[in-house]
Formats: sequence, structure tokens, C-alpha cells
Amino acid sequence: MATFDELLDRVSPRLARMDTFFRRSVSTTERLMLTIRFLATGDSFTSLHYHFRLGISTISTIVKETCQVIWDQLHEEFIPTPNRQRWLQIEQKFHEVCQFPHCVGAVDRKHIRLIKPPGTGSEFLSYKKYFSIVLMAIADAEYRFVAVEIGAYGRTNDSMFFKNSFMGWSVYNRQFDFPPPEPMPGTNGPPLPYVLVGDKAFQMSGNLIKPYSSRGLDATKRNFNYRLTRARRMVECTFGILVSKWRVFAKPIQLKIETVDEVVKCGVVLHNFLRTKEPAIERIMEDSQMTSITTFGPRGTVAVSAMRDSFAVYFSSDAGRLQWQDQNV
Repeated sequence: MATFDELLDRVSPRLARMDTFFRRSVSTTERLMLTIRFLATGDSFTSLHYHFRLGISTISTIVKETCQVIWDQLHEEFIPTPNRQRWLQIEQKFHEVCQFPHCVGAVDRKHIRLIKPPGTGSEFLSYKKYFSIVLMAIADAEYRFVAVEIGAYGRTNDSMFFKNSFMGWSVYNRQFDFPPPEPMPGTNGPPLPYVLVGDKAFQMSGNLIKPYSSRGLDATKRNFNYRLTRARRMVECTFGILVSKWRVFAKPIQLKIETVDEVVKCGVVLHNFLRTKEPAIERIMEDSQMTSITTFGPRGTVAVSAMRDSFAVYFSSDAGRLQWQDQNV
């Protein structure tokens, strides 16, 4: 309840409406409660109409406006543009939790399911054979979103969406203020960059690496794939927590596309808000539950592949290896 009250205090100035001679305005508390209920349950506007005794069109307007206000009021504090200090804090947690030094985030995408928008043809039809928009995100090792891109058509190739987004442009053009390369812990060199970890869909760069193809792997490469997967699971778990908390994302959303974008942005920033205000300990996937990965993505350049090889060699060296790693690769 205290968290709801704090959220209400933050958004009330922007949500307040004046009463008129003809009718009483919907209170800020009721506006926020209605929106939170919609996000938490995914109830239809018809169901909310009977619960709150408001018109369906009024509910639609309130949900969209409230989602916009929540994003506007919270995103600068809870999803700020990362600076170098923030990247180093993220790296420390990945090192502690996943034993992956120099990792500053895990990147992946989630398809937000839709009821087919009228007049859109196959634009939103994803390769998973349902209609969707894409939520692309970088997550830290505490299940929080570091950066997000929202709204690409479901049929858009995930790699191309990432490359064409501001997030991807910042990664590939080294504009994200990552810390400069440094030697790995326990070694004197060579210096290796701070990197994001992704799956086979992404193109490698100087600050983004992915697993090796599963064909012809030796023990060193299998160990690297295992260690990278342990780090990459953080973004998958973050998406899982988002959906379990906000059930609106657990089923197809029947709203206008511009409203869906606002709902997703609101859900993401509320996720970080709650992770900060009410931290909880989720069940971490046990190593024995992790399945092997099969990857056949686009190949990187020679220099980037050599950089990935350096990570792999480090993870199998005396300085970087884990005592229990051999039984899992």
C-alpha cells in the first residue's frame, strides 16, 4: 500500500482533472487503481466497466493517459540513460551472480502479442505465427531493465530491428559510454572490452558477443557457451517476471497500436519501480536446469571473433575457471 501511495503522489499532479457543473471528474486514485488493475489482470474494458461503473470509452482514455503519465514521471529515474559508473555497477553484479566479468548487460527481445489490428495485413505477424510488436531490452543481473526499445512490427527481423534502433546504433557505434577495455580479473592482459551478451540473432561487435555455433565445439568453447548462457538468462528471467506481475502481457492485447506502446512502456517502468521499492528474491534457475544452446547466427568479423576467443580462453584458464564448471559443459 505504501508503494501505491508513493506512486499516486508522483502521478497525481498530472492526472488530476477539474469537476464541472455537469459531472464529477474521476479521481486520481480511481484513475490509477483502474490502470493498475488493467495491467495486473489483463481484464477487458467491458469487465472494468462493470467493476468501476465507468463508460468503456472513458476507461480507454484513462488507461492510455495514465500509462503515459506513469512513463513520463518515472522513466528518467528508474530507466535512466546509463553512464560509465552505472555500467560498472552492473558489471560487478554480473561478476558476482553469473561469474561473467566484463559483462554489462544481457540483451534480448520479447514479442508482445496483439489481436490483429484492422487494416494492417501481415505487418504485425511474427515468425511465431501470431501478431505482435517487439520489446527489445537490455537487463542487468538484478532483473531490471537498463534500456528498452518498443514498437517494431512483429514481422521485423529481430537483428535488423536492433541494428536500426537507437539502442543498437549506440552499441555498434560505441556511443553507450561503456568503460574502456581492461585486463580480466587476475590477469595482466590483454585488455578486453566490456560487453553485452546476446543470442544467435544478434550480430557481434566490439561490445556485443554471442555463443559459438554448436558444431565442432571443443571444451573451451563449450565452457564459454555455458558461461554466456548463465549471464544471458538474466534478461529472459526479467521478461518472465514482467509477465508474471503484469498479466496483460500474458495474452493478446486488443487495443490501438499507439495505446499498446504506452501500455508496454508503462509496464516496463513500473517493473523497475517495484524492483527498486519492493525488492524480492526470485528463484534463480539452477545450473542443472539449463539446457544446451544451439546457435547458427551471422558470423562476426575476424577481430570480434578473436575477442570472443580471448574470453573463452580466460574462462578455461586458472584465473577464470570455476571449480564446478567441468561437470556442466
